[in-house]
Amino acid sequence: MDGWSPSSWSTKPIKQEVSYGDKEGLQNALVKLQRLPPLVTPHEVVNLKRSLRNVALGDAFVLQGGDCAELFDYCNQEMIEAKVKLILQMSLILIWGANKPVVRIARIAGQFAKPRSSPVETVDGVTMPAFRGDNINGFDANLASRTPDPSRLVSAYFHSAATLNYLRAALDSGLADLHSPLDWGLGHVVTPSIKEKYEKIVTRVTDSLRFMRTAVGLHDDRRIETVDIYTSHEGLMLEYEQSLTRLLKHPPGAEQQQRQDQSTTTAAETPLIQSGYYATSGHFLWIGDRTRQLSGAHVEFFRGISNPIGIKIGPTMEPSELLTLLDTVNPTREIGKVTLISRYGASKIAQYLPAHIKAVQSAGHLPVWQCDPMHGNTRATPSGVKTRHFTDILSELKQALEIHRAHGSFMGGMHLELTGEAVTECVGGAAGLTEDGLSERYETFCDPRLNEKQALELAFVVAGFYRDEMEERP
Repeated sequence: MDGWSPSSWSTKPIKQEVSYGDKEGLQNALVKLQRLPPLVTPHEVVNLKRSLRNVALGDAFVLQGGDCAELFDYCNQEMIEAKVKLILQMSLILIWGANKPVVRIARIAGQFAKPRSSPVETVDGVTMPAFRGDNINGFDANLASRTPDPSRLVSAYFHSAATLNYLRAALDSGLADLHSPLDWGLGHVVTPSIKEKYEKIVTRVTDSLRFMRTAVGLHDDRRIETVDIYTSHEGLMLEYEQSLTRLLKHPPGAEQQQRQDQSTTTAAETPLIQSGYYATSGHFLWIGDRTRQLSGAHVEFFRGISNPIGIKIGPTMEPSELLTLLDTVNPTREIGKVTLISRYGASKIAQYLPAHIKAVQSAGHLPVWQCDPMHGNTRATPSGVKTRHFTDILSELKQALEIHRAHGSFMGGMHLELTGEAVTECVGGAAGLTEDGLSERYETFCDPRLNEKQALELAFVVAGFYRDEMEERP
């Protein structure tokens, strides 16, 4: 790729830069990261690319969700399992509703850094750096804690590795086994309507599996005993991403041999792994709404990596700018290479999304369209607590589904900040949480997340939309 290298971003202007006073410590941390093994492999990345291609073509759906900002303390068995089980439950609902495979991507094992509107804040009269995430500085409001510490980059790697290690082991041990979906449990969900809907779907799944075992002798098919769950995070800290970017270089003739192998019946499922640079900190990285400048450092880095990538788009994105950005990061127009993550807000989506869809369609790009109904709907209570209203989240999601359908486009996924814990951070939903109840379990260190009940409600909304659409067809 012309003029690109893993470090070429450093010649471009950068937003959300972290200023480290300890330059030697930063260099030592980056050298250590360069020597450590990849967190994910190119083969896994290519498997995800193939699945996202199917989403872009309308043949699958992608569910992406997890914490707004991970903390190192979230690296424990209970919290990992709670998030994974919630994603599994939501995907089961979506499979039932849309009658399509679901690609599962978690905001996990790397979602530590967060962009902030201001690099500093004042607490009790003392101005200090804002909390930027556990891989940069500490949450405690004092100068020592808030000073960026480069050793946290190495800690982020090892916490990501530990999370991935347990995630892979748990899935391999049957955590996602479709033979026993009720073992995933409904945790903190007590709302009768949600429990009843979910249990009906589980009954249909188990009845179908029982029939398959009896009629066709299906017993221990690994495809129903486990699933793939991919990892993702915002690629904000480019020093970290560069250090974990690896060159995969095939010997001469290897890619041609792969193509020949793919043409055979037995190897048809084998994805083509091309030479190139892979960001191995996670399977899927995205560019945030604050860092997608065409001439900026983040776009420069992302245009050269072989991973599938996401781009957050909002009301400030002009259609012409969107097309230039797509041409920059995906000049070959690879189907599904780019996921456009729309985040307008319930009151603005009808104004901006149609023009973005029309522009992309007219230019011939075929990305994955994903709705993020969270980030455009953040507001503060009179007392200053950040929250999101479930009615706004639901409204944006429903509008996105309708707008895409009206324009002959496929909304192939949703991107949610959620947790499997019984938090009280977003108001509304079937449980009727009010602003007065936010303090019961308001635990986020950044933006408010959906709890288990609210997340499952959204899954039923999307599943119902596609199920109704199928029933309306002649």
